[in-house]
Amino acid sequence: MTHKISLMAFGHASSLFISISFMLCVVFGLLFPQNTMYEAWQPLLPGFEWLSWQSFFLGLEESYMYGWFITLIWVPLYNFFGSKAK
Repeated sequence: MTHKISLMAFGHASSLFISISFMLCVVFGLLFPQNTMYEAWQPLLPGFEWLSWQSFFLGLEESYMYGWFITLIWVPLYNFFGSKAK
């Protein structure tokens, strides 16, 4: 019996996970400015700077897209190799 992963479900779940992580890091950086984590996001999110509304929404959008990037590679691979396993 094989179990295939839904592309849509995994895509939204992973995208929301990364986006929520991004938002929590921004909130943490605002609450504790001496311990900001935005330096970790800047190399990963082109155009993201600390911090304006435009930059925040750009980072949020790019974070969401990274979730879909991971999904579009990982899910087909999992479904392919999962169908071959016995």
